Amino acid sequence: MTTVAGRRSLLLLSLLAVLLASVLVFLYLKSSSEQTTTYTESRDLIRQIKQQDSQWESEVLKARVAITHNYDPLVSPMNEMNRLWARFESMESGHGRDESRQWDHAHERYLDAMQEKTRLVEQFKSHNALLRNSLAFLPSAEDDIQAQLANLSDLDKIQLQNIVTDTYDLLLSALEFAQVASDDKASDIEVGLNKLAVNAQRLPANFQTPIRILSNHIALILREQPIVNRLLDQIEVIPVAERLDTITNMLDLDQQQAERTDQKYHFYLLLFSVLLMLSLLWLAIRLIRSFAEINRVNAALQTANDVLEQRVDERTRELKNVQSELLDAARQAGMAEIATNVLHNVGNVLNSVNISSDLISRKLRSSKALGLGKAMQLINEHPDDLGPFLTEDAKGKLLPGYLNQLVGAIAQEQQEMAEELAQMNKSVDHIKDIVATQQSYAGANSLTEPLYINELLEDALRMNAGALTRHHVTVVKDYGDVPQVMGDKHRLLLILINLISNAKYAMSDLSNRPRTMTLGVKIVDEGFLEISVRDDGEGIAPENMTRIFAHGFTTRKDGHGFGLHSCALAAIEMNGHLTAHSDGPGLGALFTLQIPLVTVTENA
Repeated sequence: MTTVAGRRSLLLLSLLAVLLASVLVFLYLKSSSEQTTTYTESRDLIRQIKQQDSQWESEVLKARVAITHNYDPLVSPMNEMNRLWARFESMESGHGRDESRQWDHAHERYLDAMQEKTRLVEQFKSHNALLRNSLAFLPSAEDDIQAQLANLSDLDKIQLQNIVTDTYDLLLSALEFAQVASDDKASDIEVGLNKLAVNAQRLPANFQTPIRILSNHIALILREQPIVNRLLDQIEVIPVAERLDTITNMLDLDQQQAERTDQKYHFYLLLFSVLLMLSLLWLAIRLIRSFAEINRVNAALQTANDVLEQRVDERTRELKNVQSELLDAARQAGMAEIATNVLHNVGNVLNSVNISSDLISRKLRSSKALGLGKAMQLINEHPDDLGPFLTEDAKGKLLPGYLNQLVGAIAQEQQEMAEELAQMNKSVDHIKDIVATQQSYAGANSLTEPLYINELLEDALRMNAGALTRHHVTVVKDYGDVPQVMGDKHRLLLILINLISNAKYAMSDLSNRPRTMTLGVKIVDEGFLEISVRDDGEGIAPENMTRIFAHGFTTRKDGHGFGLHSCALAAIEMNGHLTAHSDGPGLGALFTLQIPLVTVTENA
């Protein structure tokens, strides 16, 4: 009891230590948040965005007074701000801030400000480009006017001096308006344009075009300058920097909250570390105390182990003796199974031998050769008057014709008996080969030879011919076009004889319909030879489909259950398989043998 209680307390203490270690790991993970690192980087990104915003506004002001048409400096800060913002958002999304409504609102306000500022800058670029072009063209327009004036005579110059002076004053006013736009200056320019338009009608034709061009550019400056100034004011009041400051303040608040959370987790981490150290110290003490007990138990176990080894050795010797007896019994059972298979297969062929022997015996008993003896007796009774007897006596005249008929009948009898003897010899040879084939179960190699499957089927039918005739079985031959193949003749014949015999027995109780057996041969899947035997007999019950090829299983009263089992083994030894199919009792059965197709040409 003491040992069990000690083990329980040790187990509970170990579980407590594991629990504390798990809590420590959790607290460590919570306290080692990456928020502090990302906070610094996020603030740096906001600072860079604000710098880019300031640079953007500076570039806008430069574009306001510059004459260059290069607006790339206006695009670069905006692109950089968008890139930095995308990076900022990807960092913040990792901390779940993008799920906060407050953060969403701050982000949306910044993006709205950026969108508005981008729109105003695009308008500024368009209007400022028109304004800069017109301002840049003013000196050229004035030069064109001066060039036309240089071609005039001194008298004409004096007459046009006032118009030229007004034109020059108008140009200076436009340039001054471009620097400092005011309503008074705009009114003065409009008055000057109207006056120039009236005076230009008195000028020569060659002055009309440069004066009109100059007037158009001054009018465009008068129109665009207020728009550019208004856009600058609108751009200046877009609160992009304020929105960024708001986000920075939110980052500061989050960082403060994270620092408070880290301090709390650090305190918990310290507390549970102390508890874990105390648990480990107590566990170490218990382990030291248990060490002596373990040594004592080990000594007892060693003693028990020695006793157990001795008992195991004795039991091993007993098991070896039993195993030897089992091996002998298994070998005898295997020999008995082989002998049973041999007897069963030989019995199937002996039916054909008995039929041939019976036919030969009946032919010998009723042979026409007995008539030859009677004819010779008549001849022997007339040794001295044989000639007159054959020509004058009524019986003697019939004797030559009778002898001629007897010769033909005896020749036919000999031919029929020779055929039956040949069939008997084939059956006897097959019996010998069955015995030899069974040796393959002990490791002997099978012998393959060129075969015509159709001829092999005919041999199997002849060996079952007597039984098929007695049972009135009609055989339907569905032979396909199959070339000569290489195969184990006697294994195939063994299978076919068994299948035909089983089909015949399956139809033995049929009385209400004809007894038909169908033999089929064909090539399937371009690589297998398929031989099938179909009957219209009693069929196979579904529960017997998985047992049909088992050794010793049979549904016939006088059956032994060896035939289909040996056929299945023979099919496997030929690298093929034998299958059975039936739609149910009374619906017949189909047995199909498939073996690899090896033609004589391929084998050569």
